[in-house]
Amino acid sequence: MRRLIVTNIITPDGYHSGPGGDVMALPFQPGFDEYNAERLRAADTLLLGRTSFEEFKAYWPPVADTPGAPPVEREISRLNDAIDKVVVSDSLTPGQTAPWTNTEIVKRSAARDRVAELKRGPGRDIVVFGSRTLWNDLLRAGLVDELHLMIGPALLGDGVRVLDGGPSVALHLLETRPLGSGQLILARYAPR
Repeated sequence: MRRLIVTNIITPDGYHSGPGGDVMALPFQPGFDEYNAERLRAADTLLLGRTSFEEFKAYWPPVADTPGAPPVEREISRLNDAIDKVVVSDSLTPGQTAPWTNTEIVKRSAARDRVAELKRGPGRDIVVFGSRTLWNDLLRAGLVDELHLMIGPALLGDGVRVLDGGPSVALHLLETRPLGSGQLILARYAPR
């Protein structure tokens, strides 16, 4: 059975993004891109919500051919292009996925069933970046195998919380370690 791995950067005070959904308020540090590339190398499916998909699609495709872009970002761009993508959205259409062609759109009402089907099928990891609303739902439905939280050195005090309310979920700590030469700490958890 394939694993569904959620990878997100958060703050120690529990924020997924800053005020107004500003992800650039997060404490990105050395090690962030390297860990994301590591997760993409271990996966063959990228699962995203519509907003994260549109942000990825706007940023990543040209990076592979951008002179001067860091090698790890160029690798992430190539990996994002090659990997199969599943986007959960009620409004996105197939014509809106370009330049990526290997993209499946799933309605929100069918997301849990499609993810369960993907997990039962052959393949490597399924990875989720961003997409907080989507992975919150999948976590509570028992479909997330691991949470990989990169905790950075900043307290935002306001913004979008990691969890959107609802029932609590007990976690089991699998690993903690610093990432790269920065001050990010990786905390890997499995839902109990």
